[in-house]
Amino acid sequence: MTRTVAIHRKHLVARFDARAAAMLDDLTPLAYERASDGLPAHVRAASAVRRFGGRLVIVQDDVDALAVLEASGAIRPVLLPARLTGQRVFDKASGNKRHKLDLEACVALADGRLVAFGSGSNPKRERLVVWDPSVAPVIVDAATFYAEVREAVTRNEHRLNIEGVVSCGPRLLLFHRGNDAKRSASPPTNTIAELDLARFVRWLDGTAPSPRVANVTDVDLGAVGDVPFGFTDAVAIDAERVVVLACAEDSESALTDGAVLGARVGLLDEHGVRLVDIHEAGGVRTHLKLEGIECRPGRQCEFDVVVDVDRPDVPAQLGRLIWDWR
Repeated sequence: MTRTVAIHRKHLVARFDARAAAMLDDLTPLAYERASDGLPAHVRAASAVRRFGGRLVIVQDDVDALAVLEASGAIRPVLLPARLTGQRVFDKASGNKRHKLDLEACVALADGRLVAFGSGSNPKRERLVVWDPSVAPVIVDAATFYAEVREAVTRNEHRLNIEGVVSCGPRLLLFHRGNDAKRSASPPTNTIAELDLARFVRWLDGTAPSPRVANVTDVDLGAVGDVPFGFTDAVAIDAERVVVLACAEDSESALTDGAVLGARVGLLDEHGVRLVDIHEAGGVRTHLKLEGIECRPGRQCEFDVVVDVDRPDVPAQLGRLIWDWR
């Protein structure tokens, strides 16, 4: 794809506030009330979370099912369309990791649909999952959409790695995690891509061409030693402000995992990005990989977060994050 219309690009350096911190607590393992159809007994590789229809929906990056946390506390799976092989779990042990959808972000649309996004880090991950609760989820091939985003965000120099998506007023914001350090000689960058939300919905419905990226913002989120922080999710507070989640993961590329050296949460607004460390009990900086964040209704300073423990035999976790961002 050759872009004929220039986009506006700017650069931000996040401000780190060492005097403040967010607190992570109430961590709970996520296990299904009843698992079937070849699924593990627990949620694994949790990668995003959204409140949808009064429930929390948890996205998994290597399992073809959404996990729905009901108001009762029970967790049930919502199965994605079956593969021809019948497989629903994708990992190294099964030898099929390259076929996973790698769903890493999701957004609830005003029309009552949930859309989960593949990371875009390889062609098999250039797909969306669209779920209208009145029918079964569908998988949408989105290669043209990802090609547009990749060219605008990475200039085709690095793998795309979409980790967060939010609807923010008339905008759809995509958060790219710049952790493809071994891909080329140029350093990767965390980037926010802005698209028109209404145009995206029309494209999703098949009534408009693939939406173009209008603006991109490269963001320096800081580092722990020589390991940079990268976006892992985001949630909109209102039409102008977004809370972002970031981790410093010592990995070689967008396709591999590594040790987490720290996690931060921050506010993106008209003044830029302000970040604080995330601590656990006792004021110790967390080394958990926080992959998803969602606002708690009626509690301005509390958020639901999901943790990917990077172990297929151990349940992902749901926790509470407390941070006075005001």
